[in-house]
Amino acid sequence: MAKDYYEILGLQRNAAEAEIKKAYRKLALKYHPDRNPDIPDAEAMFKEVSEAYAVLSDPEKRAMYDQLGHDAFTNRGRGSPGFEGYGDPFDIFSSVFGDNLGSIFEDFFGGGRGGHRSRTGPARGSDLRYNLQISFEEAVFGADKEFQIKKAVSCENCHGEGAEPGTKRQRCSQCRGTGHVTISQGIFSVRQACPHCRGTGEIIS
Repeated sequence: MAKDYYEILGLQRNAAEAEIKKAYRKLALKYHPDRNPDIPDAEAMFKEVSEAYAVLSDPEKRAMYDQLGHDAFTNRGRGSPGFEGYGDPFDIFSSVFGDNLGSIFEDFFGGGRGGHRSRTGPARGSDLRYNLQISFEEAVFGADKEFQIKKAVSCENCHGEGAEPGTKRQRCSQCRGTGHVTISQGIFSVRQACPHCRGTGEIIS
C-alpha cells in the first residue's frame, strides 16, 4: 500500500503551500543520492519525497489526491487516468532550488563539480543499457539469457578527473571556461569548440 503523501513530508492535511515547499527542501537535501552514496535506500526516499511534493504542490493534483487518494492517478480512479508519472525527481529538485543550485551542491556535495546529475549529461545508468531481442515465445513463457556488458569505471589513479596526482584542472584561459571561441571572418562570426581545451572549458596544469 502506498504511503500517504502528507505523512512522507511530515505535514498535516491542511498544510499551506509554503509549508509543503519548506518540508520538501529539507527532505530533498537530506535524501539526495549524491549526498548519501553509501545509503542504498537514499535514491528511493528521494524519489518518494519528490513524488509527494509533485502532487501536493499542484492545487489540482492535491485536490484530486485529497478526494481519491492514490487512485486519483490510476485507471481505477475517476480523476485523471491519463496522468503518467510525477516528473523527473532531479528536475523537480532543480526547479525548487533554482539559481541557488550551484551553491547548494558546493556546500553539501563538496564543490561545483559535485556528483549531482547534470540534466545535460547522460542519465544515471545509461552506460549499462543493453538492447536484447527475444522471440514471442520467450516473452510469453520466459527465458534465461546470458550476455556481457561493458561498464565505465573511474580511473584509480586520477579518480576520473584525468589529472595526475598533484595536478588539478583549471579554467581554460583561451575561452575563459566557456568551452568555445568565436572567430570573425569579415561580417560573419563562426563559433566553434575551443582548440586549446577541446571544448571542455578546462585544462590540466
